[in-house]
Amino acid sequence: MAKTGLVYHPAYLDHDMGTGHPESPNRLRAIMQQLERSGTVARLMRIEPRKAEETWITQVHTPGYVAALSQHAPTSGRVSLDPDTSMSPGSLTAAYFAAGGALAGVDAIMNKQVHHVFCAVRPPGHHAEADRAMGFCLFNNVAIAARYVQKKYDLKRVLIVDWDVHHGNGTQHSFEDDPSILFFSTHQYPHYPGTGRATEKGKGAGEGFTINVPMEAGEGDDEYRAIFRKALVPAADNFKPEFVIISAGFDAHKDDPLASMALTEAGYEDLTGIVVGIAKRHAKGRILSSLEGGYNLTALSVSVDRHIQALLNS
Repeated sequence: MAKTGLVYHPAYLDHDMGTGHPESPNRLRAIMQQLERSGTVARLMRIEPRKAEETWITQVHTPGYVAALSQHAPTSGRVSLDPDTSMSPGSLTAAYFAAGGALAGVDAIMNKQVHHVFCAVRPPGHHAEADRAMGFCLFNNVAIAARYVQKKYDLKRVLIVDWDVHHGNGTQHSFEDDPSILFFSTHQYPHYPGTGRATEKGKGAGEGFTINVPMEAGEGDDEYRAIFRKALVPAADNFKPEFVIISAGFDAHKDDPLASMALTEAGYEDLTGIVVGIAKRHAKGRILSSLEGGYNLTALSVSVDRHIQALLNS
């Protein structure tokens, strides 16, 4: 079995929210160039994404929202969906391929072609709610993948680890009443989107299966490692996930322009190692990692490279 797979498609570059927008096609260009330069890409199995089927998208998003995106998709120019998020002519196709990239990654893992997959996709997903786009996100790629794992492959328990610097409100809201999905998030607080207080622990049957760890500006590698060991590891060991998904944002890096945290690429490598340990103990090593944020091109690309290397070397 190959160790690690890579999902990528040129369609991801066709989603363009305009000159100066931080969530730019150059993010993926920088990542792919770094992986080539370092030689990491030669060690990866390339996985072709497909357009996600609406059957799977509507496990998370309302049919009305999916239809509205199609209706709003422009043939030229841009259409604004929220103050931070717009669609260009290539955006909807990119979004279908981003969600479908996560599904293809799940298939490759479950068919034992690879142990883990990194999805170099855009648009990102963790802010997308059931019925609205927000925060650069159209479809919630990770949430769609989690439901796919459960319904297609009959796995009962999925762990989602979201280390993006912004709270994954969309993912939380998708699963906050569901005890079959453990959602763990570290995020700068208070910061966009304003959710993710420690008191948000889930609802009803899902109470206790949402774990939010608000972080203070300036915290870095040592603090993150400590939180992962003290909060994530015991919760995950108790939950015993059968599949692990990472919302892999790299915007808590010390050089990121949209946040004020102090993680380094070495820190991301260490966090990856902690999650790998959880996956090995409980999930047969199965990890799907999907790109979320990260807006300094150098910090992003090097951090992704170290993240993937940690998967490869596990």
